Amino acid sequence: MAQQALLAELHALRDNVTGVLESAIATVDGLLMVADTDGARPEVVSALAAASLGLGKRTGMEVGMGELREVVIRCRSGYISIYAVGHLALLAVLADEGLDVARLHIESRSTVERIAVLVSEERRSA
Repeated sequence: MAQQALLAELHALRDNVTGVLESAIATVDGLLMVADTDGARPEVVSALAAASLGLGKRTGMEVGMGELREVVIRCRSGYISIYAVGHLALLAVLADEGLDVARLHIESRSTVERIAVLVSEERRSA
């Protein structure tokens, strides 16, 4: 049941933000929970996103800048944005060069909050 709600969040993010192509939700350990992908290998993306998030968290702690919110990777043909979903999960978003980065950050805040509730509920019921 929570899987469908999580997938609906990913679809809404793609529909609401110009440039979003694919996305996935994974545990902080990199285990895929749900994905909205066409070409990317979601299991691999989840594992790499977890590693990137972990590195970003450690770097933020080392330099004293506080709790990590997101990691944004800019590539030649697009972006990879990884958002911490509390201490339990992460949201990875793949986007093209036309990404409205500001809109993604705005939309992702509320999306991450809703995902956190769904993940917490699923964890309690497990």
